[in-house]
Amino acid sequence: MERILVVGVTGAGKSTLARALSGRLGVPYHEMDALYYNGPQWATNARLAEDVARLTDGRRWIIDSLGYPEVRDLLWDRADTVIWLDYRRRHIMPRVLRRSLRRTITREVVFGGNLETWAGWLHRDHPAWWAWSQYAPRAREIERRLHDPRFAPLRTLRFRRPQDTTAWLTGL
Repeated sequence: MERILVVGVTGAGKSTLARALSGRLGVPYHEMDALYYNGPQWATNARLAEDVARLTDGRRWIIDSLGYPEVRDLLWDRADTVIWLDYRRRHIMPRVLRRSLRRTITREVVFGGNLETWAGWLHRDHPAWWAWSQYAPRAREIERRLHDPRFAPLRTLRFRRPQDTTAWLTGL
């Protein structure tokens, strides 16, 4: 495991696991949302494909994402391992809600200097709405990729319960 994608729906714990893996394995971790959102007003990185290509050209890396559409194939082509946090909605939604509530109340700065706001909760791209609406499509996309012959060489670890992920990580 030297080029690792940690995938799953928003709130599954991808970033948390990726950071922990980075510490255990000594593999550099790159947060996809921080690469994608690089400025105020949720501005997106016009050089995302170049930045991701440069990072994944390295021998060792961990990225916490299925990948935005413009870099998805690149990530999957260059990875050697996919770790899928395939948790049920009942595990994910409380996490997303707690995290977004904390970020909104504390005005925690996130990617590109942005904030989650109370008004943001009303928009379809808010993490809570996104996690709910993208749960099934995201699972289908990951499943499709795992059965795609192009990605057959990938080592795949699929965890359906957080405690299984924790036990695996503890055993590393």
